[in-house]
Amino acid sequence: MAVEKLLEKARRFEIDTYKVPRDFRINHVSFTGMPEKHPHDEEKIILIADPFSKNVSYYEFCVADIKGVEELPHLVTVEGKSVKMCRIWVKKGSISVRSTPFVVEDTAGKY
Repeated sequence: MAVEKLLEKARRFEIDTYKVPRDFRINHVSFTGMPEKHPHDEEKIILIADPFSKNVSYYEFCVADIKGVEELPHLVTVEGKSVKMCRIWVKKGSISVRSTPFVVEDTAGKY
């Protein structure tokens, strides 16, 4: 491919912005992460906040409380592993779970 072709001015694309109701951001909170099926409850989903981190934390939401979903760019590692990311909008006042697993250790004598 010629360099001139790469430097060619791109055509303008007209994009319609997503129109949300005026009170949507007032009544909902967004969370970003990698969506996963819940292991044993079809009415819930798991959202892993930072899927490539060693300190994994995740959220658990009822599907009925999710009022909007936005697809985000995929995350890709140096090795080429790719994961889908999304932003979900959850109704304020919903009961959800935030989980941060940890290793139980005795810290006595370490400090």
